Amino acid sequence: MTDVFEHTPQIWNAAQLRDALKDAPIHISVAGDPGDFDGYREFVLVDTHQVENWWPATSTAPERTKTAEALTLFADWEPGAYDRLN
Repeated sequence: MTDVFEHTPQIWNAAQLRDALKDAPIHISVAGDPGDFDGYREFVLVDTHQVENWWPATSTAPERTKTAEALTLFADWEPGAYDRLN
C-alpha cells in the first residue's frame, strides 16, 4: 500500500492577492515542461514576500549601489491526497 499524506495549504483568495499586489493584475501559469504551456499545471497561491535585490559596488564600478524591489509569489499544489515520495 502506498504511503499517503493529506496536503492542506492555506489558499489565498482574490482579496488577499489584491492587497499584496496593490490591485495590479497578474496571471501565472507554470509550464508542464520547458516552454510547454499546453500542458501547464495549476497551483494555488499560498504566500508572497517583498524582497529587495541588492548589488554592491565593485572594483570596476565603485560608485554602483543598486537595489530593486520585487514581489516573490509562492505557489503550492492544490489540496488533496498525494502519494508520499521516498
